Amino acid sequence: MKGVIAAAVLFVLCASASAQSNDVVMEFRTMAGVSGPFLGTANPIRGIAGGNIAWILSDARGELRRHGRLEIRVRGLVLATTGVNPSPAFRGVVSCRIIDGTGAPSVVNVATDNFPATPTGDSDIEAMVDLPAGCFAPIIFVTNPAGRWFAVTGY
Repeated sequence: MKGVIAAAVLFVLCASASAQSNDVVMEFRTMAGVSGPFLGTANPIRGIAGGNIAWILSDARGELRRHGRLEIRVRGLVLATTGVNPSPAFRGVVSCRIIDGTGAPSVVNVATDNFPATPTGDSDIEAMVDLPAGCFAPIIFVTNPAGRWFAVTGY
């Protein structure tokens, strides 16, 4: 009987862990800083303009869950020229590709509220975002409060 109970408990624990891991849409351990203006533009990606000056970062990681839970941890997200972050707050943005009612692809960008950022470029963003139905090929950005991106998933 003890073996049956132990097996049942193990099954429930494994099922719970599996459900949680299946909930992760994307997990990342790198981000790339904006490289500054490019041919007279501000490095727009999916309609989000980049910062007009180069940014670098020491470390970034995070994850996005299917129900909209977004976690981003950045360290050392600073201007390449000064080594300082002039922005008192960062936002997280999730950019999704979706198929609209006509079958045409489009982009939906959803942003978090502002989160404090230190002058050394450290910030922890933890928020719920309202993901559109059928979000595929997500890209995660760290932006300033005005919506210009400083870092994007990738390397």
